[in-house]
Amino acid sequence: MTTFGSKRVVTGASYGLRDWLAQRVTALLMALFTIVLLVQILLPGPLGYDRWAGIFSQQWMKVITFALIVSLAYHAWVGMRDIWMDYVKPVGVRLALHIFTLVWLVGCAGWAIQVLWRL
Repeated sequence: MTTFGSKRVVTGASYGLRDWLAQRVTALLMALFTIVLLVQILLPGPLGYDRWAGIFSQQWMKVITFALIVSLAYHAWVGMRDIWMDYVKPVGVRLALHIFTLVWLVGCAGWAIQVLWRL
């Protein structure tokens, strides 16, 4: 019996379907947020700081903006983690990039939430 090619070895954490679904769900949440924000912006009246502050001072808008921030951070994490796993082969470098990405995303999300709740 002759075998052609190499035997396929599957490695990684097998996140496939869960990550694919997470990317679609978070993208949908971001798209819905964009529509809600566009509706708020397209209402008649001048678009200045007072209007922006008014839009984001409403509690329901803060809640969906918080959901957007969390969705965006998770969406970015899944994408970057997959890039690091696919293209960075040295384990130490990949681990350092994973840690840097997590710290950066948590920091950005924390800063965005702090700005949101100051309004």
